[in-house]
Amino acid sequence: MSQGVLFVVSAPSGAGKTSLVGELRSRLQGFTVSVSHTTRMQRPGERHGENYFFVGRAEFETMVSAGAFLEYAKVFDNYYGTARSTVETALAVGKDVLLEIDWQGARQIKALMPQSQSIFILPPSRETLSQRLHGRGQDDAETIARRMRDAISEMSHYGEYDYLVVNDDFEIALQELKAIVVANRLKTPAQAARLGGVIEKLLA
Repeated sequence: MSQGVLFVVSAPSGAGKTSLVGELRSRLQGFTVSVSHTTRMQRPGERHGENYFFVGRAEFETMVSAGAFLEYAKVFDNYYGTARSTVETALAVGKDVLLEIDWQGARQIKALMPQSQSIFILPPSRETLSQRLHGRGQDDAETIARRMRDAISEMSHYGEYDYLVVNDDFEIALQELKAIVVANRLKTPAQAARLGGVIEKLLA
């Protein structure tokens, strides 16, 4: 059985990362989206264990002390972390894993697991990003202004990633994400593990 591939996806808030990853999951089989832990408040429509594991700060810090996270970071005054056991278990049984994390977490993952594949999603313009943030109707003007400042800082790290996708046209961006996943699944080591019997007969 071949080892699964870890895909790390990052984007500034409002770039459409969550929607793209959600649609990618519905169109491609064979991978798991790791659900992160967070100390931020649960938003309307979100489900514990599906969107995030919503935990208190004390519980999160206990998990950090226990080495339970593959990566963690503080974003917008809240902590986010990826459980080590969830990722390692899925990869070991040949499942590809998708992580939606910020650049700080992506950097930690790349240092620990250099074979991981990282993808950064950009909005087509600042104006579009601002429109998307305002269109959510969830934040006040001060929060949106801070998110815009943080987005610019986040986007400056695009060069640390293996792939770069611009989410201007949703369907095109989705097809580009799909192409990245499929291309990695077709790499020779992974294919040789999956097609061992076929190759053996071809070379007999």
